[in-house]
Amino acid sequence: MKDFACVIGTGPAGLMAAEVLAAGGMHVILAEAKPSLGRKFLMAGRSGLNITKAEDPRSFAAAYRCPPLLPHLARMLPQDVQDWVRGLGQPVFTGSSGRVFPVAMKASPLVRAIAGRLGALGVEVRTGWRWTGWAGGALAFATPGGRATLTPRVTVLALGGASWPRLGADAAWVPWLAARGVAIAPFRPANMGFDVDWDRPMDAIAGTPVKPVAVSLGTRRVRGEFVVTRTGVEGGAIYALSRDLRDALGPDGVEMVLDLLPDRDLSAITAALGRPRGRASMATHLTRTLRLSPVKRAVLMQAGPVPADPGALAARLKALPLRLTRPRPIAEAISVAGGVCWGALDPRLMLHALPGVFCAGEMIDWEAPTGGYLITACLATGRAAGDGALAHARG
Repeated sequence: MKDFACVIGTGPAGLMAAEVLAAGGMHVILAEAKPSLGRKFLMAGRSGLNITKAEDPRSFAAAYRCPPLLPHLARMLPQDVQDWVRGLGQPVFTGSSGRVFPVAMKASPLVRAIAGRLGALGVEVRTGWRWTGWAGGALAFATPGGRATLTPRVTVLALGGASWPRLGADAAWVPWLAARGVAIAPFRPANMGFDVDWDRPMDAIAGTPVKPVAVSLGTRRVRGEFVVTRTGVEGGAIYALSRDLRDALGPDGVEMVLDLLPDRDLSAITAALGRPRGRASMATHLTRTLRLSPVKRAVLMQAGPVPADPGALAARLKALPLRLTRPRPIAEAISVAGGVCWGALDPRLMLHALPGVFCAGEMIDWEAPTGGYLITACLATGRAAGDGALAHARG
């Protein structure tokens, strides 16, 4: 029987594509390599599932810097994402930063609700089915019962990128598509931490947040916080600049600038540091006058000898250089850049080289910051691929 659709992968893109196809009247087989659905989706929601951001559509789209993605985002705006989640029986709320979360905060209730909807639509879920490429014209799978093949009318590949391989996004599909003439841009880490060649061991403060802080690269400045690790830095303020930092990396790394006291101006800091120090150590003086935390003092000392002059020290606290040497490995990144090139896809996200095969989600060459942008684009491309596959199946 060929009159069915196969969706491979159960992240947000695959789940959305399966829903669109099934709601359009097609029988859908949803294949997942892992024993359960949405492993990376569930991991993303472990500390609070940020589904989208309540933001003007134009500024929201600008965060991606990816023109080919914009038509698909225009059909699934942040408000549409919120409505879709509410339609699954999951109320949402908007935080002070504009980030939108389900009231339940976790991904598991949402994944269960999606699974329930797909079941009601007759979607056939096959877990433990790992796609292994093609056998002739058929899709080949390694399954708990042995090798199996499927020959659907249309296929949606929602296989993820190359980050978090233990959750299924291992990029094993790259050589299979490349062998069939699909252009693929090399994967690079996105929303990742960076290594720093610390002058002193940072084990004692590893895992400690540096906050509040402002991080700058050139004219871009991000306020927030980051975490010191044994090998370097990671966290929200670093992720927000990670694309620019990665692309600016040279043989000697890249230098970003920290404002360790973003709420205080230079003159006020200078005045505070000018108070009599007496016999107190510099660390004690910084604590008494500025309430500088131990982790900020440790980062400050990494930049070399601490100036005794109040004005020079204040200037360093407001513009502290920190050299990053390399990004953390791609397997540790939250997401990736790279993947199936847009030129390999038609406007409905069908592969030119493989008629009837569509792509969705992180396996396509786009990247986005954290803060709801990643899940929104996965859902948007999942909807676009599902619509495109449905139209193709109907001729």
